[in-house]
Amino acid sequence: MSNVSTDTQATPKFNAEAFAMNIARAMESSGQALAAYLKPRQTGEVRDKPPNELGEVIKTFSVIAEYWLSDKERASSLQMQLGKDYLDLWGSAVRRMAGEADAKPAIAPAPRDKRFQDPEWKSNQFFDFILQLYLLTSKWAQQLVHDADGIDPHTRKKAEFYVQQITNALAPSNFVLTNPEVLRATVETNGDNLVRGMKMLAEDIEAGHGTLRIRQSDSSNLEVGVNMATTPGKVIFQNELMQLIQYSPATENVLRTPLLIVPPWINKFYILDLRPEKSYVKWCVDQGITVFVISWVNPDRELGKKTWADYMTEGPLTAMDVIEKVTGEMKVHTAGYCVGGTLLASTLAYLAEKRRQRVTSATFFAAQVDFTHAGDLLVFVDEDQISALERDMQESGVLEGSKMAMAFNMLRSNDLIWSYVVNNYLKGQTPSSFDLLHWNSDATRMPSSNHSYYLRNCYLENRLSTGTMVLDNTLLDLSKVKVPVYNLAAREDHIAPAESVLYGSQFFGGPVRYVLSGSGHIAGVVNPPASKKYQYWTNDNIKDMKLADWLKGAEEHKGSWWPDWRGWLESHDPETVPARMVGSDGTQVLEDAPGSYVRVRA
Repeated sequence: MSNVSTDTQATPKFNAEAFAMNIARAMESSGQALAAYLKPRQTGEVRDKPPNELGEVIKTFSVIAEYWLSDKERASSLQMQLGKDYLDLWGSAVRRMAGEADAKPAIAPAPRDKRFQDPEWKSNQFFDFILQLYLLTSKWAQQLVHDADGIDPHTRKKAEFYVQQITNALAPSNFVLTNPEVLRATVETNGDNLVRGMKMLAEDIEAGHGTLRIRQSDSSNLEVGVNMATTPGKVIFQNELMQLIQYSPATENVLRTPLLIVPPWINKFYILDLRPEKSYVKWCVDQGITVFVISWVNPDRELGKKTWADYMTEGPLTAMDVIEKVTGEMKVHTAGYCVGGTLLASTLAYLAEKRRQRVTSATFFAAQVDFTHAGDLLVFVDEDQISALERDMQESGVLEGSKMAMAFNMLRSNDLIWSYVVNNYLKGQTPSSFDLLHWNSDATRMPSSNHSYYLRNCYLENRLSTGTMVLDNTLLDLSKVKVPVYNLAAREDHIAPAESVLYGSQFFGGPVRYVLSGSGHIAGVVNPPASKKYQYWTNDNIKDMKLADWLKGAEEHKGSWWPDWRGWLESHDPETVPARMVGSDGTQVLEDAPGSYVRVRA
């Protein structure tokens, strides 16, 4: 009897009544999701209109279609290829049904494709057939773009991106009846997974005020200033655009030259101050560095006219003046992350042109100064798309953070969108608590004037590296930047590709140490030594080098690049002084770190 009881508990019986009840509950929750979607539209809070991207998709695919349909022989060949692939699939399926267990599939997923790891994708003939049908069709769609001759590179890149987004969205793993894991969970729980999933869907649409805000992390026990961004410090200055944080020392002596960090304003600064064990800010403080960090405001319509020049003058330039006042030091080490690094490079060129010596060294984390090889984000950049975006931003004064966050998520849509759709809404699983993903969803708005300047002058016209960018009536020339540069790239970075960062290194006029870290845009930067993860590569030869050639002569080092950077920093200014206490020398303390600007959510 005990064995029977154990088996019954291990394999729950299907309960038709419970299943019917749960399906009814799931439909009720889906109705609530629909209501959450419609309510803001009925009240006028949200006005629906076709997204600008839809027109771009149609226009781009029209170019590809015109190539194939303009020649009957070409179109016929295309149809025959797809037909042959389908016949091969049918033949493979028939052989399997006839008992050939080792029948070779017509196509197989990539070994690292997480969507199809469940054994039933191979063992179950139905799911195996659906999977191969999907993979063959996706391959055919990608070949449509790849084999279209005479298409300009930008149109081809857009078409490849759009095809990838569509095929990712239509994957059989994204639907209940064609995902073996989801179907199994639905039977085993009598549909309770769908009840939980539809409830989460309704909550996420309501949280997004009529648009789906996919939760990537359980935020219930993650709070800025409580679980994250807890390094002790004070806000010592603020203006319309930023708060300046000075962190309390943790050592008796510190490097004489303080460090000013310029983070991106596309996301919030606490990516560098997550939990204490992975906080770059805390690590720097523990290494005897006086750290100052800019915390950018989350702007509203009133700040929509703030420009790139305003961000420079009211950001790093003002911060340097405040740091000089509180420490007595006229020069600082600087570090800029992502777009914060692009602004920092602009600031260095501006200071060089003005012949103002305010900086001892510059460090760039996954930042670009040249945008020739700017990667997948170039898909969103051309005159038509920027003009359409500018018209949208003119209405609200800002670019909503959710739109930029979605653009970044689409670069890795299987990992950052569809995996959560499946786990949250189909499997009904609440995501785990993860500080990095919580930060990723804590989006910020961007002033329209500043963002327009950035897109046009950097991505579209590439003016910074070519010496044609004008900032505050000053022509910028990176070759006049003579301070030592530590230029960090990440090998798997989709936002600031390693090739782009390497190429940008040649435009500075002083010595550049190019370092390549393992992983991507975030994990490649936020990699504390204690975690003993990833690696980094160094090679002093960067002149006229492609990344592949640079790697051939590079030396690999295990673990974090942070200690390498700390040694590099001290080599340029090793002098130490007694630690500076925050609030001394008449410093005005406004509030405790991390301050109030970072707490404003979009």
